[in-house]
Amino acid sequence: MSRSDAPQPSWRQLGQHAVFPKATHDEVARFDFLMRLNMHLSQAVLPGVKLAYESRVKPAFVAAHGREPADRHEVRRAMQKDLHYQLWSALRRNTMEQRQQAGRSIVYRQLGALRDAADQLNDGAATLKLDPAIRSPRYATAVDIHCMPGNYHTEEVPRDIGAGANYDAGLFITTAGALGSYSDGGGQALVDWLRQNRPDFKPRRILDIGCTIGHNAVPLAQAFPDAQVVAIDTATPVLRYGHARARSLGVHNIEFRQASGEAVPAGDGEFDLVTTAMFWHETSSTAMPRIMKEIHRVLKPGGLTLHLEQPQYAGMAPFEAFMRDWDAYNNNEPFWTAMHEVDLDALVVNSGFPKGAYFETTMQAKVDRRLFPAPTGTEAGSQEDYGRTPRWTAFGAQKPQEARA
Repeated sequence: MSRSDAPQPSWRQLGQHAVFPKATHDEVARFDFLMRLNMHLSQAVLPGVKLAYESRVKPAFVAAHGREPADRHEVRRAMQKDLHYQLWSALRRNTMEQRQQAGRSIVYRQLGALRDAADQLNDGAATLKLDPAIRSPRYATAVDIHCMPGNYHTEEVPRDIGAGANYDAGLFITTAGALGSYSDGGGQALVDWLRQNRPDFKPRRILDIGCTIGHNAVPLAQAFPDAQVVAIDTATPVLRYGHARARSLGVHNIEFRQASGEAVPAGDGEFDLVTTAMFWHETSSTAMPRIMKEIHRVLKPGGLTLHLEQPQYAGMAPFEAFMRDWDAYNNNEPFWTAMHEVDLDALVVNSGFPKGAYFETTMQAKVDRRLFPAPTGTEAGSQEDYGRTPRWTAFGAQKPQEARA
């Protein structure tokens, strides 16, 4: 059974916790419609974009220039005139805008109750450390990232958690459940990679930078229950929500702290593991080296840093790079294009890691059986089975052990 033929999950199947919004029948129907529209665009409309390029746009470019497009920018300028691409791109942008509208609608009609539930979990907790002196950097506030009004940081009311609740509720629409019923597929992938590739690695102190609602930090805390996880972000609403979310899921070994990755509030060599998940493409190119230097500083000798991201463009065919670059021009992701051109090996080495410390790998999200039961005739764990979940690029580095005297 192909993914397009398989029964699609419903928003009502998502995992529930104390601060997750409650939906009416019509609200669930709206979430499900938008998710299925996204799937239709991906499975039925998107293949026509490449067909349009190969059959119309590229031949016209070659006829006019005597060569094929040299890079993704030339592909983009040519494709912007194609009607099929315009249709797909406009509908994809529209579904993202509607995702945010649907999320905010469900959250703000019950914000009082959600905020009260969060307060019960957060009040007096030593594991939530907010600092009003911390401000989100300009690169995180200049635009509404992926069309989210007010971004991660805006507070509409005192003790607001709305941005976090909206983000949590709406991820299903754009991922079609592929991140799992708790949208924690990134964190689960990090855990699985560590178990498979570093089976003896038992970190005692873990730092997650740019944690938002903690959906990728929680699996780390669950996988290493004896570890202390510190999850940092500069945005107050997502920290309040993330802390309450973690506690309602029974996870108490995470400290949610308002702080910047450019100035981590920790001493040298405090952490065995430093992680991020889909963080760098929302970070400015000027901040990246400062953050990586901080990662090197706070890592213990022998410590590991591991980062889940989209692949870099180096060596990628111009059309593929153009398609991956869509978010930079159409989804309010202004740092996407620059980040995916960065020489990550050089970034790591220039931050203090030795040559050869950098590595690249791939990670696979788990199939969540609550959303995707094993299809008849498909072996669990097979390539067909795991075709239902995202596969990401990841990069990292290990800090050398200190030389013995």
